[in-house]
Parts: sequence; C-alpha cells; structure tokens
Amino acid sequence: MSRSYRRDRRLALLLMAPAVFYLLALVLWPLINTVILSFTNASLRQNYQWIGWQNYRTLLNDDFFSVLLRTLLWTLFAVAMKLLFGLIGALLLNASLAGKKLFRLLIIPPWVIPVAISMFIWSWLYNGQFGAISGLLQRSGLLEGPFEFLAFPNSAFFASAIADIWVGIPMVALFLLAALQGIPGDLYEAAWVDGAGRGYRLRRITLPLMWPAVASMGVLSSLFTLNAFDAIWILTRGGPLDATNTLIIDAYRTGIGSFRFGLGAAKSVMIAVVTLLFAFGYFALLRTRQPGEVRP
Repeated sequence: MSRSYRRDRRLALLLMAPAVFYLLALVLWPLINTVILSFTNASLRQNYQWIGWQNYRTLLNDDFFSVLLRTLLWTLFAVAMKLLFGLIGALLLNASLAGKKLFRLLIIPPWVIPVAISMFIWSWLYNGQFGAISGLLQRSGLLEGPFEFLAFPNSAFFASAIADIWVGIPMVALFLLAALQGIPGDLYEAAWVDGAGRGYRLRRITLPLMWPAVASMGVLSSLFTLNAFDAIWILTRGGPLDATNTLIIDAYRTGIGSFRFGLGAAKSVMIAVVTLLFAFGYFALLRTRQPGEVRP
C-alpha cells in the first residue's frame, strides 16, 4: 500500500466524517431511541416502565389496518397523478413549443413556495363561502350553492391529495425532464426516417428509456407522499371523520396530541416498516425490466 494511497484514503475518510456524524446523530440514534421507546408506556409521567409488545398489540387491535389502507390509497392516488402530470410536463418542457420558457418559470413556484403557505392558499381556494373553486363552479352552473370541500369525507380525501399533488409535480417534471434530455437524438431521427409517428416514438423509444427514471422517481415520490404531514394537517388535521387520518397523522395525534409517547413511537416504527416495504416493492418492480430496453 503506497503512501499516496494511504493519504488519499485518510482524506476520503475525513471528508466522509461530517456525513457519517450526521447519520449517526440525527438519523440512527433517534431511530434506535424511538424503537426503545415503543416498548414502554411512556407518557407525561416521569417514571415509565418496560411493557414489551403491549403497544404493538394495542396498535394492531385498534384501527391500524384501516388507517394503513387509507394511507396506501391516498399515496397511490397522489403518486400516480404526480407521475402522470410530471411526465406530461416533462414532455411539454422538452418539446419545441411556443412559450416553453414561460412554462418552465410557471412550474417552479409550487416547489419553492413553503408547503405551509401553499396549504393556506389551498384552504382558501377550498372554502365554500368565499373560495375561488366553489365560486367558479357555482357560476358555471355545476353547483347550486356553496360547497365546503374540506367538510365531507370523500371530498376532503381527494382535496388534500390534490393539494399534495400540486406541490410534488414540479420535482417529478424536472427529474423526468433530465432523463428525457439524456435520450440520444439519433434514435428519434432513425425512427422518423423509417416513418414512425410521434405516438410510436413515445411508446417504443421515450417510455422504455425513461422507465428507470420513472421507477426511481416513483420510489422517491412514494416515500415523500407516504410521510406527507403538512398538507393534511394544515387542511384537515386528519378529519373529517378521520377521512384523511393517515399513518403519519395518526402517530402525531397519538404521540404528541394525546401524550402517549410509547404508543406513538410504536406507530412511528410501523411507519418505518411500511416505508421500507414500499421502497423494496418499487425496487423489485424496477428490476422486472432491463433499463434502456427499446422494443420494436
């Protein structure tokens, strides 16, 4: 082992030290502490006891599976819409269309505006008395009177998901745009010479070559959406009638709202498990097709 190699290795370890310290101090230790706390009856009492698996039995005997199903439905709907509209946005940004630069500017604000401010704007839009959406629907004749979108279970479920979709589309669009611009232009030229139309080029060249990027973005977007807190909490706080009470909201309401820290920690551990399963599922889906495969 040469002296220069040892020097480079020490430099590499020194540069990695801040990241390793960050992972240990702000990720690993809180995770370990949460797991330990989930096996106790911790609350506002100063002295709490080790109770083993009691919190997990309480959690599973409660409405955990209904909350899990609601979370999965909310996540799948939001992620599917983000990928669909993000892909459409990426194709429009990459196309030679008039006003493309203006569209690139307009797609950024939902991403850069703080989520809290965005959700306050959406809460105003959803207001039945003076909200813009209810007013436009009444003027168009689709509604006979004011409608409170956040006051009914079904409408609140989709309204909160739409607000989260609006926030997440720019990141998806820009990510897919980068992948789209990495596709060699020679493939499109060869297909055009052979008489292939736009639809054929989209199905046989663009989408297959973008599959790894779409799957990767699906993983990231799923993890972010599964743990989305701001959008739901600001708009509905998990209501009405628990229609938007997802796993992250339920854990917060239990651990912080009801001061049942042990049970809240157990619910947080279950969120981590569900998140890992979600990620593994997407990675398995990614391996089902060869990246960059172009089918005739």
